[in-house]
This record gives sequence, structure tokens and C-alpha cells, in this order.
Amino acid sequence: MEQRMLGRTGREVGVIGLGTWQLGADWGDVSEPEALATLAAAADSGVTLFDTADAYGDGLSEQLIGRFLKERPDAGIVVATKVGRRVMPQHPELYRMENLREWVDRSRSNLGVDRLDLVQLHCPPTAVYSTDAVFDALDTLVEEERIAAYGVSVETRQEALAAIARPGVASVQLVLNMLRQAPLQQVLPAARAAGVAIIARVPLASGLLSGRYDLTTTFAEHDHRHYNRDGAAFDIGETFAGVPYEIGLEAVRRLAPLAPAGATMAQFALRWVIDQPGVSAVIPGARTARQAQGNAASACLPPLSAEVQEAVRHVYDEVVAPSVADRW
Repeated sequence: MEQRMLGRTGREVGVIGLGTWQLGADWGDVSEPEALATLAAAADSGVTLFDTADAYGDGLSEQLIGRFLKERPDAGIVVATKVGRRVMPQHPELYRMENLREWVDRSRSNLGVDRLDLVQLHCPPTAVYSTDAVFDALDTLVEEERIAAYGVSVETRQEALAAIARPGVASVQLVLNMLRQAPLQQVLPAARAAGVAIIARVPLASGLLSGRYDLTTTFAEHDHRHYNRDGAAFDIGETFAGVPYEIGLEAVRRLAPLAPAGATMAQFALRWVIDQPGVSAVIPGARTARQAQGNAASACLPPLSAEVQEAVRHVYDEVVAPSVADRW
């Protein structure tokens, strides 16, 4: 698998990573054996970046990855975890030294490591990005060797740009996919210029871009695609990338004929993401070993042609942009 530098971490990772929210919670039921098999299949397919968070299943996702790391210590996995979202409601003043140290230490314990590879603030309140004390505290955690590097996971382009301007920020994680293209204009060029990694999340728009859903599809009550369609639980941009479901289905209908011969719709969507200049890695989720293998295989597709890229952009501009372009 193609390797790319993960920004200011100084480490290289495969362009296709693995998001592990679904192994902890909010995506229906995934058994422990299924979760461990998914991690193994991803690693065996060349994936070297696992993304997780202390809030996924209240630490369950981290713990499962910790078990895998113990069983496969030579797998060469870089683990990017996230902290801060276990505390509700969210207030900027919660992001202080003692809390950050406590959150980081809990993740270290969950993962069974002395030092975390990459810690990301998990979509904190916007005011956090302008608070020097927060980033001073993160620098201290690096000095204490609790963490090797830090970054942020953001909701908006403005937050991404504020984070990129911080000299200690190694990476920015954001929503980027065929249905959420606004970051291409300012954010990705700014990250490239600063040497900051871009980790693209929600690349399949919560499964919409897999092409497997239609108007009759239903989701389990404890699946966020059922309970967060109106943004009642967290930012609606994390569910179907914030695109109204029916509009997303129409966009997928028009995008599907553009997929390369022999590629699935999901692989086409992932190839599109890693073709965007400035993207370091994309972190699709997978609930099964087969899905993890299929996602990894997208790295083997040749880059998309300029004609296909233009056609994807046209579908976005015409069908999707009026709903989402100005929101995030």
C-alpha cells in the first residue's frame, strides 16, 4: 500500500487506514470476535493507521485495539486516538491540564501503551482553538512522553484553519468525501503548506457512498444513522456527512456510473478521497473483515482521471452543495 507522511508526526502510514467507531458503539452490534477479526484483516491488508477515541463505547474500541496490539506487537500500527468527548455537556474550560492528563492516561491504559502515538482533541468547542493554555498543556504532555504528537478532529473549515496555524499541531481530522468537498478549496492547501496531516473521516458518508442503501433501508435504534438524522445527539455532519438522506441517494445514483470497471462504489469513493492533494490518509470504518479488505483494496486502483474528477465535482455542485457547502 502507498505510504504517506502523517504530517508533523514524522511517521509514515498507509493511505487507507481504519476508523473504529463502529467497533465500540453507535453502529449496531459488532461482537468482540468480529471486531478483532476486522482489525486483523485490516493489518494483513496493509493498513497501518487505526483511528479510535476514548468515547467509542466508553473506551471499548481502544481496549479492543489494545488487545490486538498485545497479540500483534510487530504489526507496525500507528494508533490515533481522540479525547474530550466523554465529558458532557462540552465547555471550553474543561480542556485544562489536569483533565487532559487524566484523559490521556485513561487512553494509555485502555490501549496498553506507555506513550500514545497521536492524540486528537475530539471536536472540542470552537473556543478551544484560540486558547493558548490548551496547546501549552498538550506540549507538556509531549514533554512528559505521555504522547508522541497531537492533533485535532474538527467539525468546520474555520476550526481546521485555526488548528493548522498552531505550530505544534501535527494533524487535522475532518469530514471529506464526494458529498463534502468544501475543504478542498482552503483547508487542504493550507495544511500542505504547513506540513500538517489531513486525516479524512466519514469518507463513505456513513455508508451512503457504498451504494447499498435506498429509501427502504432501515437502521437499528442504537445506530446513529437512525437516531441522529436531525443532529439530536451530536453534530449532524457526522451522520450521512450532514447530507439529507434523499439528496444523498440521488447523488449516489448519479455517481455510480463513474466508478472504474471492477471497482465497488465504496472503493471508488475512497480512491476519490486519497486522490485529493494534501490528504495523508483516509479512515473508513469496517464492521467485518471482508469490508476492511475491500476498503484497503481501493489503494490499488489507479488515480481517477481528470474527466472523472470533473464529473464528480459537477454532481456535488448540482445536487449536494446547496445543502451543505456553507454549513461546515
